[in-house]
Amino acid sequence: MTNAAMRRRDFITLLGGTAVAWPLAARAQQPQRMRRIGMLMNLAADDPELPLRLAPFLQGLQEWGWTVGRNVQIDYRWGAGDADRIRRYAAELVALAPDVILANGGSIVGPLQQASRTVPIVFVAVTDPVGSGFIANLARPGGNATGFINFEYGISGKWLELLKQIAPRVTRVAVIRDLTIASGSGQLGAIQAVAPSFGVELSPVDVRDAGEIERTVTAFARTSSGGLIVTSSSFATVHRELIIKLAARHRLPAVYPSRHFVTGGGLISYGADNIGPYRQAAGYIDRILRGEKPADLPVQAPVKYETVLNLKTAKALGLDVPANVLVRADEVIE
Repeated sequence: MTNAAMRRRDFITLLGGTAVAWPLAARAQQPQRMRRIGMLMNLAADDPELPLRLAPFLQGLQEWGWTVGRNVQIDYRWGAGDADRIRRYAAELVALAPDVILANGGSIVGPLQQASRTVPIVFVAVTDPVGSGFIANLARPGGNATGFINFEYGISGKWLELLKQIAPRVTRVAVIRDLTIASGSGQLGAIQAVAPSFGVELSPVDVRDAGEIERTVTAFARTSSGGLIVTSSSFATVHRELIIKLAARHRLPAVYPSRHFVTGGGLISYGADNIGPYRQAAGYIDRILRGEKPADLPVQAPVKYETVLNLKTAKALGLDVPANVLVRADEVIE
């Protein structure tokens, strides 16, 4: 059996609710009444990232005494980057009257709050929940949502710094962003603020579908000395294979916001851990199921960021990776 097949088998087993060990105290206090969790993810059902994200969430629930099929059920929906589908699934989940919903990304939280301002929501991978209108403030969210942000705008400028370090000849940079989320403009603004100090010309690439990504990146690559920055969004994650393929085809050095772009063949990333928050989300959901309110649970920010470098991709692009970039890397893929 291949490693991929084994991971798939293990993940299906976990989804089915096979028990794993959890602390004795949690087991002793395990609630018996069946509760209902909704989950709306902006990924496709067959995305290889899903097992990596859902496994720690399900394990976290079990550690807090919640076992799928015994005292909790989970209703899954996969948005796959389709805005109409996300709105439809948001309404479906709310109609099921769940005790709480786990939401992945700002493009998910908005439609859920349009469907209900009372059903509790725990989000992960949201960049600017205050600016997006999801919460009142980080310390006291005040509404029906709380959760975990994936970074603050300030680190967006680091992407340009990193691009110039690994590819110093780059003078033109296309910034891929999703205009349908508020954080798309915020991330671009942080990059624009530092661009003059690095002597680069920025070209915002506002994308809405796969065809637009291919057309705009291909047009940008027709002139020399170009590079890419991919801002953080569920849209970019859904279409990451296409973006990585285009960067390789047109020999464009590219910086990405998350590790999974680099493990998929991208050059380099700088961002927070995007797996750990799912386990943390299980803890918040446990607290909500036991009576606490999202309004009173502070939104948490990352405490550590990581740099991941793909040396194979660097070699294919003809880049000599500077020693300071190698030293900075938390993980090097060879």
